[in-house]
Amino acid sequence: MNVRKGTEVARGKTKILYESLDDARQLVVRQGDAITAGDGARRDVIVGKGRLAALTTSRIFRLLNKRGLPTHYLGGGEDEDENEMLVLRCEMIPLEVVVRGVVAGSFAKRNPDLRRGATLSPRVVEFFLKDDEHHDPMISREDIVARGIATQQEIERMEGLALETFGVLEDAWRRRDVLLVDLKVEFGRSGERREVLLADVIDNDSWRIWPHGREEEMLDKQIYRNLEQRNEEALGRVKRAYEEVAAAVADFD
Repeated sequence: MNVRKGTEVARGKTKILYESLDDARQLVVRQGDAITAGDGARRDVIVGKGRLAALTTSRIFRLLNKRGLPTHYLGGGEDEDENEMLVLRCEMIPLEVVVRGVVAGSFAKRNPDLRRGATLSPRVVEFFLKDDEHHDPMISREDIVARGIATQQEIERMEGLALETFGVLEDAWRRRDVLLVDLKVEFGRSGERREVLLADVIDNDSWRIWPHGREEEMLDKQIYRNLEQRNEEALGRVKRAYEEVAAAVADFD
């Protein structure tokens, strides 16, 4: 990807956004090697993670674009490009939209009457306010509208696109005998029409995946969250899982 970067626009826990000097409507996203949990309370650096995150995200967005889903992804991520992707500039909507297909994670804690690992039908869609200080609290659709975060029409679009995305990725993983448990996505408004697009990243930090439907074989970020000791050997296990996932999604079609 041959794009001239300008000044830094924003910096997150694991990525940096830059202006594109070639087109003001575009940004360059650079993935870093940091891995975090607990809203940044736990943080480590795994050399090469940024490369794996860029590979995974670009491959996932490429698949979604191919399926006709609207994303901000334009290109890059798979080249020798310093882990950089070219994306449409978006006004990010400060929400995390989580689709749940299986009882796990915080959903299981909040619903102790449901069996962990049980299939959820229909899928459950939840919204969380992006607010690290308050640990990304759940927010109702009514409060989203009342606070002016998004309109009812935008909420319905985000929910619909999140479910479609889950369906595409669930099918792709199923063909590899991997269960997609849940998925977190984010959205932004793009252009003069403020079209709502899938944005940010979708990588191995964005989901729970269980090979053969077995939680103990997980390949996702939960491995890192579960670490009791974060030594070189343990972080090496995390990296190998991320490598396996990046290789697997290369064949998604």
